[in-house]
Amino acid sequence: MAPAVPPAVLALLALLAPALGCDRPAHRWCSSRDVAAACQVESRCPSLPHPAAAPVELSLYYESLCPACREFLVLKLFPTWLLLPEEMLNITLVPYGNAQERNVSGKLDFQCQHGPEECLGNMMEACLMHEAKNFSTYFPVIFCLEAGSSVTKNLEACLQIYAPEVDSGRISACVQGDTGVALMHHNAQVTEALHPPHQYVPWITVNGKHTDELQAQAEASLLGLVCQLYQGEKPEVCGSRGREVNKKDIFMEKHQDPEWCGRGAGRG
Repeated sequence: MAPAVPPAVLALLALLAPALGCDRPAHRWCSSRDVAAACQVESRCPSLPHPAAAPVELSLYYESLCPACREFLVLKLFPTWLLLPEEMLNITLVPYGNAQERNVSGKLDFQCQHGPEECLGNMMEACLMHEAKNFSTYFPVIFCLEAGSSVTKNLEACLQIYAPEVDSGRISACVQGDTGVALMHHNAQVTEALHPPHQYVPWITVNGKHTDELQAQAEASLLGLVCQLYQGEKPEVCGSRGREVNKKDIFMEKHQDPEWCGRGAGRG
């Protein structure tokens, strides 16, 4: 911690303050970061709050029934989110993945890699996000769905546990109506706009970028990657996990995971 400003230094700086563009009395110089900057005493004001750092932005493009997607969301993304303060990590979930959108007689229709049940699961989760609005409300429910025995049959139970305030009837109406179709159309557009185009799911972007290295680091040690990238004051949980992920660790982790769900791998 920086030492307090000695009285003698304060007296000297008080004489120089007008020339420095500082029009505040010496005892007010540490009242805010702007005042401290104008009076050129920031390094002598240990009590000033640190400027807020931007959160790490992570987007997950996934399919509700893809085994590798489910593992990443349940075992890596959700625990990391629980461990970190909310201002440190901002997550966007896009359930669509390798689905295909078609216009059939003027109506949009979707075909999904793992069949109609996956299309239903994708739409249920999109409608859940739409109705719940708040990420901290709907993410535990999605975790519950993806961790359970059936993504499409456990909605009521997961809502009762994690978000009893959310009306399951509104989610069902969304799934069965035009809103669900519109949400999936939006997810299709967002997914198809990816650059570079996604080749498999889970497809992870970090701060708007996707590279093989970022994907591998996120899958090997997501907590470590976020701790490493975050520019603000890091919580204790980061510890040594903010270090660069060892390439051998990445290789070993990669070969223990379920295989990615690749594009064009057959759809039901």
